[in-house]
Amino acid sequence: MKRVLITGAAGFIGSHLAEALLARGDTVAGLDEFNDYYDPAIKRRNLEKARTHEAFSLIEGDICDEALVRRVFEEAAPDVVVHLAARAGVRPSLKDPNLYHRVNVIGSQHILDACRDFKPSHLVFASSSSVYGGSTAVPFTEKDPVMRPISPYAATKRMNELQAHVYSHVYGVHVSMLRFFTVYGPRQRPDMAIHMFTKALLNGDSVPMFGDGSTRRDYTYIDDIIDGVVRCVDRPFRYEVFNLGEHHTTTLRELIDLIAKHTGRPAKIDRKPLQPGDVEITYADIDHARELLGYNPSFSMDEGIRRFVAWYRETHAV
Repeated sequence: MKRVLITGAAGFIGSHLAEALLARGDTVAGLDEFNDYYDPAIKRRNLEKARTHEAFSLIEGDICDEALVRRVFEEAAPDVVVHLAARAGVRPSLKDPNLYHRVNVIGSQHILDACRDFKPSHLVFASSSSVYGGSTAVPFTEKDPVMRPISPYAATKRMNELQAHVYSHVYGVHVSMLRFFTVYGPRQRPDMAIHMFTKALLNGDSVPMFGDGSTRRDYTYIDDIIDGVVRCVDRPFRYEVFNLGEHHTTTLRELIDLIAKHTGRPAKIDRKPLQPGDVEITYADIDHARELLGYNPSFSMDEGIRRFVAWYRETHAV
């Protein structure tokens, strides 16, 4: 049994992770700001199951509040920290890069400082496939130089990787950086494409398609992501970076057609130009995660979309 602190515990990934750790007997402390990036009521619903568990505690607060972060570490005394809290999203970061830097870089600095001083066994830290920028040299491997991010969000995540490496090298903090590839599934953020497309199709609205539909993404089902994160919780490394993806790509047009198939609604396409910060492809080489973690994703896009649409129908008035 471990004591695990999860920052961003009320989010999509964080709430699933909390449930998975509680189910196997760990004690979980969750830290979340409940900001208004999307409706905080959604985040509170995400935690409904976890909050019924006697081994779960919730602290409401901002990782940018250094005194609060230190108090949480002191009281929770975590064996492992999973740092998921961040301002997410490429397009919103273009509108307010200062906010993204403050939360993702300075807030994460407070987490790293607390890990240095309170000495949990290790830190599992969320990065993003966005650090690969506009690279078309696929599949992406952890050995790629990732020196040219193309959005403020991507830049903050690359800075996180560099910050963590410094703390590993200088202070001996053990860190696993996880580059998530377009995570989807029940509780996915409402601003994400799969969520928005499902809502549009079920409401009979047109689906916005940016570009000609040929851009490709490596979509990763939430259960596979949680499996990878839990494996990192159980395996400390001095400093490692792992791609967590499905090692499979789907075009935007194929994605829309899959959602149309499982909603049973025809897709009315509203063609739009590509947006700043959009990339042509994401595609994960997962050999490193397979070798060191035993990570082995198993969900097909067809099954994952089927499950997402079923969840959406159950939880939203259609």
